[in-house]
Amino acid sequence: MPFGHRDTKWGAVMATLLWIIAVVLVIAGIVAIVRRQLLWGIVLIVVGLLVGPGGVSIFNV
Repeated sequence: MPFGHRDTKWGAVMATLLWIIAVVLVIAGIVAIVRRQLLWGIVLIVVGLLVGPGGVSIFNV
């Protein structure tokens, strides 16, 4: 198995995991806002958007 092929597969797995983590954080933020914990909800949503691979990922910096 070529080395580059393994890296591509690992990148796809990491992107999927980042998406799952980002979705969980955003949903948790929405639930926190519904429970009237506005500041905590905003923080969770912002962190979720930063972690997501489609946004500004903190792991790519």
